[in-house]
Amino acid sequence: MQNRDFVIENATVVLPSGILKGASIKIEDRIISEIREGSINSNQNRINAQERFLLPGFIDLHSDAVEKEIEPRPNTFFPVNIALFELDKKLASCGVTTIFHALSFAEGEIGVRSNEKAAEIIKEINRLKERMNVKTMVHARFEITDDGAIPYLDALIKDECINLLSLMDHTPGQGQFKEVASFKNYFGTVYKKCDAELTKIIDRKLAAKESVVSHIDYVVDLCKSMNIPMASHDDDSEEKIRWLKKKGISISEFPVNMDAARAAMQSGIHVCLGAPNVLRGDSQAKNLSARNAISSGYGDILCSDYAPMTILHAVFTIERLDILPLHEAVNMASTNPAKALGISDKTGSIEEGKEADLILVDISDEVPRILKTFISGREIFSAF
Repeated sequence: MQNRDFVIENATVVLPSGILKGASIKIEDRIISEIREGSINSNQNRINAQERFLLPGFIDLHSDAVEKEIEPRPNTFFPVNIALFELDKKLASCGVTTIFHALSFAEGEIGVRSNEKAAEIIKEINRLKERMNVKTMVHARFEITDDGAIPYLDALIKDECINLLSLMDHTPGQGQFKEVASFKNYFGTVYKKCDAELTKIIDRKLAAKESVVSHIDYVVDLCKSMNIPMASHDDDSEEKIRWLKKKGISISEFPVNMDAARAAMQSGIHVCLGAPNVLRGDSQAKNLSARNAISSGYGDILCSDYAPMTILHAVFTIERLDILPLHEAVNMASTNPAKALGISDKTGSIEEGKEADLILVDISDEVPRILKTFISGREIFSAF
C-alpha cells in the first residue's frame, strides 16, 4: 500500500499503557492522526486487522547482524552495498523499523572489526541510508584498548556519521570474559582464531590498558559535544556503573551480573538486554539471565544483539512466562529504546502525532508472525 493515508480497523492495539481491543487508528501524511476504540468514519483505504495485534515498530539499538551479512565466514566478504540492501529486507520482515547497525572498532579481532573496514562500512551505510526501507542509523563500538581507532572515530563523529557510540573492553579478567580461557574459547570457536593469534590479541589489550583513560575521555567529550548518546558494554560492578554515571553514559548494554544491572537501573541508567538471551533462557557466555533481570525489574530495553528475528519472539516469551504484561514487554523494544536514544518525540509508540511505524502480528499459530510492517505509513513488508 503506497497511499500513506489509510485506516487500520478491528485491531488489538498495543499502547504504551495497555491494550485497546477492537480499535481503529487513522494514518494521515505519515503520522498517526487518530486512535479510537471502535470504528473511524473515513473515506480512506482500510485494512481489517481481524483482531490481530498492532504493535509499534521495534527500535533495535544494538545489532551486529550486519557483520555476518558482510563476512558470513572468516575472511569471506560480500559487497557492502548488497549486504545492506538484503539485510534491510530481513529487518522489515522481523518488525524492526529503526535499526542501529553496530560496527566494532577493534583492530585485529575479525575482518570487519578492523578500523579501516569498520569506517568503510559506516560511510557506506550513511551513503545508502536514505534508500533503505528501514530507518537506518549507526552504532559505533569502540574497543577502548585500541588507540588506533581514535582518528577514525574522530572523523566519523565530526562528519555526523555516528548516531550512538558504545565503549567496550574485552580484555580477559573482567566484563564478559572473567577468565582467559573463556576469551579464547569464544573467539577461537566463533572467529576461528588459533591460540597464537588469541595470545597476541590478549597481550596487546593488556599492554594498552595504561593509556585507555585519555582515549575514553577524548571520545566521550567529543560525543557530548555532538549530542551523541553513549552506552557501555558488559558492565560488571556497581563501581563501573558509578563511573558511567559520572561520564554521562546513559545506557548499560548486557550487564554481566545482577549487581551491575540493579545499580544501573537505580542510577537512572537504561539497561539493554539481549533478545536472544530472553528467547533461549540464558546467556551464551553464562552471564546474567535476561529473564531473571527483567523479572527483578532490572532491565528496560531489548535489542537483537546478533539475531533480528529474536525481538518479536522475546517480547511474546516475556508475556507468555508472566514476566511482564504484553504492553510492558513491547515497550522494551519500542518506547524505552526511543527514550534512551532521544527520538521518542517522533517514534517508538502508538500515539497520536507519532510517525506511523507499525507492525501487524498474528499470534493464532504456533509462533507469532509478522504480517505487515509500516514505516512512516508506508507498507514495506507484507506476508499476505
